[in-house]
Amino acid sequence: MTRRFFLIVAITTGFLSAQTRLSKERLARIDALLEGYAQENRIPGAVALILQDGKPVYEHAFGWADKESGRRMSVDTIFRIASQTKAITSAAVLMLVEEGKIALDEPVGDFIPTFKRTAVQENGAIVPAKRPITIHDLLTHTAGISYGVEPSVAESYRSKGLGPAAGYGWYTADKDEPICVTMERLGTLPFVAQPGERFVYGYNTDILGCVIEKASGVPLDRFIETRITKPLGMKDTRFYLLPGDRNRLAAVYASAGNGYVRAPEGPKGQGNYVEGPRQSFSGGAGLTSTARDYARFLEAIRRDGELDGVRILSPRAARLMHTNQSGALHSNAGLGFGYGFEVVDRYGAKGLAGSGAFGWGGAYGTTYEVDPESRLVVVFMMQLMPNATDVQPKFMNAVFQALE
Repeated sequence: MTRRFFLIVAITTGFLSAQTRLSKERLARIDALLEGYAQENRIPGAVALILQDGKPVYEHAFGWADKESGRRMSVDTIFRIASQTKAITSAAVLMLVEEGKIALDEPVGDFIPTFKRTAVQENGAIVPAKRPITIHDLLTHTAGISYGVEPSVAESYRSKGLGPAAGYGWYTADKDEPICVTMERLGTLPFVAQPGERFVYGYNTDILGCVIEKASGVPLDRFIETRITKPLGMKDTRFYLLPGDRNRLAAVYASAGNGYVRAPEGPKGQGNYVEGPRQSFSGGAGLTSTARDYARFLEAIRRDGELDGVRILSPRAARLMHTNQSGALHSNAGLGFGYGFEVVDRYGAKGLAGSGAFGWGGAYGTTYEVDPESRLVVVFMMQLMPNATDVQPKFMNAVFQALE
């Protein structure tokens, strides 16, 4: 009776999961998968990294970082991580929440005056927002703010130099102005949903980057460097590359037919991460990083905000990031959204990822998943935009099938 009780408790508390290991034989399936995609020219190249208990158990590079110049992909290649920036910025917001400089239910208008009274495009008419947009709304993407892709708001976004109609989309690295100037203009535009009523993916985290600057009195790049990347030893993560790292940055490609072509130069393609104005720090999509660096940030969150003796967040704040904070607004199919991460609320909602797993990705094809149950951090990096392949979900399932 006692042994049976112990077994039940062990299973329900995750004690037995401490024995979970990755099969070397099954991990080899990842090699076959990614080598196949690279050799068949379905992707230019990729880097895959898996940590278990913070230690690398798989780290391989495939294909090309820059095919035209003959530069192979390597494990220290630098990537534009686009929306993977959002989780780091969200962690920075929670640091200021812990310090009492920001409150989760605080109106964004307390920091950016144009957000004191916002408007919504509804049924062809512009109406006042029912309530102020809050920090919580921005963290969960429930503020009603998009990237301006919808026809109802595309022209107004274009008129302010925002959105795809203006040639930018989510991209701001070529802007010769601080991010707060851009976000102040955004606050004058109509949005596509009432605050708190829908999950709408857009400039939410860029607005939070401006809030960080206002609340801390420090530029966003310096705040992230001094409070997150430098303490965690993320030596290759920054908004704009050091000049000497130009040849470590992967080129951007675009899916075309059954293969890919090199993306054009400029704001829609390679970007200005080396030679740009270096004025706009996009908290929603601006960072560059390596697989190893980003894995260190994720490992710190998996460990409740601490890594190698450095604490960036309290355990409770770190758990807010990967606990569903948006109810069913993000999904009614077993996925939630916390303060920075998509969360698996139901096993099976995201392939083989375990219940409680959390992750997201970036527009250039990067993706990641943290699985607390199996103590895994998984990072996949490539530069393919648009991406018409199915390599990311297949890669993630190949990782989780290796658990035994």
